[in-house]
Amino acid sequence: MIRYILIGLLLCGQAISFAQIIYHDASNFPLLGKATETNSARYERFPDSLRNISRSPLWNLSRNSAGMAIRFRSNSTQIAVKWENLFNNHMNHMTDTGVKGLDLYCLEGNCLWRFVNSARPTGKINRATIIANMQPEEREYMLYLPLYDGLVSLAIGVDSLATIDQPLIDYPIRKKPVVFYGTSILQGGCASRPGMAHTNIISRRLNRECINLGFSGNALLDLEVAKVIAEVDASVFVLDFVPNASAEQMKERMEAFYHIIRSKHPATPVFFIEDPIFTHTLYDERIAKEVQRKNDTLKEIFNRLKKENEKNIIFISSKNMLGEDGEATIDGIHFTDLGMMRYADLVYPIIKKAIK
Repeated sequence: MIRYILIGLLLCGQAISFAQIIYHDASNFPLLGKATETNSARYERFPDSLRNISRSPLWNLSRNSAGMAIRFRSNSTQIAVKWENLFNNHMNHMTDTGVKGLDLYCLEGNCLWRFVNSARPTGKINRATIIANMQPEEREYMLYLPLYDGLVSLAIGVDSLATIDQPLIDYPIRKKPVVFYGTSILQGGCASRPGMAHTNIISRRLNRECINLGFSGNALLDLEVAKVIAEVDASVFVLDFVPNASAEQMKERMEAFYHIIRSKHPATPVFFIEDPIFTHTLYDERIAKEVQRKNDTLKEIFNRLKKENEKNIIFISSKNMLGEDGEATIDGIHFTDLGMMRYADLVYPIIKKAIK
């Protein structure tokens, strides 16, 4: 009897020990979604050299971690996180989970990324168990970072007796990523959680790294951003700036912006995407006319580039981007998860074909 009691106590002690969470600094694991490594802050998107060059709003937005993800593997029965947000942002039309939360995905088989759960923020400093009570099997994970906030620190928690290591499978493929440049929508507004930003959806479908250079309200064709983009050895460049840039700004800067990229990547496909036909343009005549004017300007400049014999440039119409039911936005402009999916459905096959 005493022997059985001792064995029971030993097993109980092991279970308690195994259930304890040990945190590991996420900086020890690969970070996907960065255009440059020439910055002192790990979870920021611009090189330090732009700190005193970029417009202040643009620089501040570059400190958001949109599109970034941590890759790791573990045999833990639970995955926890603790993180400190940089700004502790909050918006009235987007969930806090999307703004400053985290999203965990697990690789199923050899190609399917399956959503596990989210880490919901409670403030600037946060701690959450994303998933528990799993079998202690080794799995490959991807942890998406906040869309509309930055990170001061991030740690991943696993069982004290479990392992946490570098990924063994090179998914998403990091060679020749897809680079996206654009607006608040491209940055992820207003996905309910980070994994639902359309750049992240497309990344999972392609199983290829995507770099999100979306800057809310500030995709104004700043030429220093084109220089950052041009430094990436990309498979495709997607330029989706029309919702922010005025027709005048496009006429002034669009060709220069394009040629900065093209000068370093003479054969890489470059996509130009129209302004979406927003749901409220059916009623707001001023907005409808402005959208039409900007799309006409984009098409005019695109056609001029074609006449100048520019190769591998692709025009994507927004006609069927959001569907016909008017249900794809949160405020007439910014996309719900449904809108993000519809955008991905439109753009993904075109990117896939261009990469092949």
